[in-house]
Amino acid sequence: MQNPGPLVPYSIRTLAEASGVKRGVIERLLNGTQRTVDVDDAIALAEALGVSINPLFAPPASPYQIRTSLFQAPTSEE
Repeated sequence: MQNPGPLVPYSIRTLAEASGVKRGVIERLLNGTQRTVDVDDAIALAEALGVSINPLFAPPASPYQIRTSLFQAPTSEE
């Protein structure tokens, strides 16, 4: 099965068929009960959706993340 085209959403069933990833995995990713997926499944989903896999593994852009990395948490000795 090919990508249905731009702006045409997949159903869970059709995405599972197109990617070869189990429906249960896709359902759990969508509802948030599963937060990770193995690399092979991530690549298959990205290819089926026609997107690059790089953003899936990029750290989130957050000013708070940069700010917290500049300061070390106090230790119990301080």
